[in-house]
Amino acid sequence: MNLARLAAEAKERGAPVRAGLIGAGKFGSMFLSQVPTIAGLKVTAIADLDIGRAQTACRAVGWDEDRIASVVFVEDGSELAARGDVDVVIEATGHPRAGIAHARAAIAAGKHVVMVNVEADALVGPTLAAQARSAGVVYSMAYGDQPALVAEMVDWARATGFKVAAAGKGTKYLPSYHRVTPDDVWSHYGLTAQEAKAAGMNPQMFNSFLDGTKSAIEMVAIANACGLDVPAAGLGFPPCGVDDLAHVLRPRTIGGQLDGSGMVETVSSLERDGRPVFRDLRWGVYVVLEAPNDYAAACFRQYGLPTDSTGRFASMYKPFHLIGLELSISVLSAALRREPTGQAREMRGTVASVAKRDLKRGDRLDGEGGYTVYGKALPLSSAGDALPIGLAQGIELTRDLPAGEMVSFADVALDGDPVAALYRETAGL
Repeated sequence: MNLARLAAEAKERGAPVRAGLIGAGKFGSMFLSQVPTIAGLKVTAIADLDIGRAQTACRAVGWDEDRIASVVFVEDGSELAARGDVDVVIEATGHPRAGIAHARAAIAAGKHVVMVNVEADALVGPTLAAQARSAGVVYSMAYGDQPALVAEMVDWARATGFKVAAAGKGTKYLPSYHRVTPDDVWSHYGLTAQEAKAAGMNPQMFNSFLDGTKSAIEMVAIANACGLDVPAAGLGFPPCGVDDLAHVLRPRTIGGQLDGSGMVETVSSLERDGRPVFRDLRWGVYVVLEAPNDYAAACFRQYGLPTDSTGRFASMYKPFHLIGLELSISVLSAALRREPTGQAREMRGTVASVAKRDLKRGDRLDGEGGYTVYGKALPLSSAGDALPIGLAQGIELTRDLPAGEMVSFADVALDGDPVAALYRETAGL
């Protein structure tokens, strides 16, 4: 609650927190837009494969030419991580292999890491976090993105003595979305392909939001950070508004829709027939609490919390998240408090690759949000040899696969791949 004061004091000491940003896309641009108004925070370096695009992004968010001239622009994220004028490295590329390499380079150089790249975190986050601890630096989830906001709510609930029955986020979902490709994604957003292109929107990225992959990645990241369980059959995406969270997201044994207590789940803003859910949580996050005693349950009612019919389960929610606009919380927390805003601790789940259509031997997988596979959240204990979605990029199938079948390591050629080996090590396979 005193982070702004700590940052202002750092400025007064002449020692502002110096951040280096890798990836000047939408998330990074939103962060950059806030930096000029945050006392005690300075961006000293930006890495992007297209330096001109990164400089254009700075101008687009309102930076003047003097501020842009004060920043060093480089193409190589690992080069940025090694710079002496960077305290905190922000990894915002969205590419899991690149993110892992950049995080390891930063840790080796003694820099804190804020991992916007949830794809990399869901793949090997616990290992990166352990390496950071050994090096005496912080590895953190990115505040503003939904996993870190959920981790904060879970921590709050446990620190106040409640049992967490469920935690997660909302999204727009129908079962048919698993088959959507970048070719037809824009119709689901009410845009034409031309309008989306003019706005600089990436169809594969936006398709990952729609086809369930991004939700799977984020829920696994939350499970791994918070010690929660992933549903045995994958995310159910139950339609649910904010008034019904405590009723729907409780164990089936007492009338809810969850396998048990302590689960991650994503709720849909659409009924299965396409009608909008009343008071949906499409942009927000939630936690469902279980009262430890009758007195606490009575307080739920007395203070207006929405509860289930028993009165013992109640929900708290945040209706919006501001992604990169809130990222400075993680940067300042890592540097000034040496505390992460959520951190992967153990592999509770993984994100399996599932064929979107009939695939043939020799077909090349195109990863998250693409034409070939989508990601399905599964408990690590039952995922077996499933190929994680973070590895399903640019590799060929070695056998035919029907639509809906899970891709395994045996179905692709990844022998000797260091990231695959790191995943297996992290997952204990």
